Amino acid sequence: MPKKILVVDDSALMRRVICDIIDSDERFQVADRAINGLEALDLLKQRQYDAVVLDVNMPKMNGLQLLEELRRNRIRAKVMMASTDTKEGAKTTLDALELGALDFIHKPDSAVDCRMDQFKNRMLDVLEVVANSRPALFTPVSRPQENVQEAEKAADLAKRFVKRTGGSKIVAIASSTGGPKALQSVIPRLPAQLDAPVLLVQHMPKGFTASLAERLNDLSQVNVKEAQEGEELAVGTVYVAMGGMHMNVKNTGGRYTIHYSDEPSREGVKPCANYMYESLADSRFDEVVCVVMTGMGSDGTEGIRNLEAKKKVHVIAQNQETCVVYGMPRSVVNAGLSDQVVALDQLAQEIVLNVGVKG
Repeated sequence: MPKKILVVDDSALMRRVICDIIDSDERFQVADRAINGLEALDLLKQRQYDAVVLDVNMPKMNGLQLLEELRRNRIRAKVMMASTDTKEGAKTTLDALELGALDFIHKPDSAVDCRMDQFKNRMLDVLEVVANSRPALFTPVSRPQENVQEAEKAADLAKRFVKRTGGSKIVAIASSTGGPKALQSVIPRLPAQLDAPVLLVQHMPKGFTASLAERLNDLSQVNVKEAQEGEELAVGTVYVAMGGMHMNVKNTGGRYTIHYSDEPSREGVKPCANYMYESLADSRFDEVVCVVMTGMGSDGTEGIRNLEAKKKVHVIAQNQETCVVYGMPRSVVNAGLSDQVVALDQLAQEIVLNVGVKG
């Protein structure tokens, strides 16, 4: 039975084009259409859909306002943003993801471009992930003071129970669908004195990762930045892979620096976490703590397997109950590579307990 989709867009032409694309695939069926957020809210109060394709800029009630109303009314819907705002308006996109949207796609400015295979295929791929995922949980947004308290608690536990060995460690995180919001329950809970650099591959296009890094940095005690070519790694800093490139770590005379490569997409994504993990195989880090979070597919599994053949690794997978899409963690678990499977709100503490803190 095809998945039932609600399309919300104020442009009659764009609404028709998007509906035609969806109905052209036997996996989906447009069940209803709405021209603004108010109409969509009425429909979502009465009916259930497998996914909602939502525009941002609309009269009466825009896309972000609809997401706020869904949250206020505790209506769980699986939402994919499709708007011209999602290309340059990275802030708007991140706002939408924080409010409960599961993923997004950039809608071309013209209906002609929307009919191109590249947009059509990308849209249908994202729609399939969203339609088969679980709705975002109505978790309260962490307050800065709560994050500070959690970070201090983890640091105190590490000081009491983690024996310093004198070796060096690095943390490498992979996340995808559901990741931008989930990461706000992890990175801000890491203490400033974390005794390891952190690499982060979040599947996002070029232009979005800088905004993601900036937002996480504003919430965190650790320094968070979009990694730059040639930049030397430092403990207590989180390096977010740039969208549209593959992030690697290069060892040059005992100095570990960021190096980007431009190979084709791997596992259908770019950046791909497999490259990040494999680039650490010849490093002199005593241990690599690999963290695999919510996301579709199996990115991370092959890279960790190849890394494990040469390095000591400790693999932490996010549990199914707290994942929006239990794909990447499931793949790691099924491959027998995971050492721990923990809930989202425990990931930061487990990272700290595995790498320790300075002082």
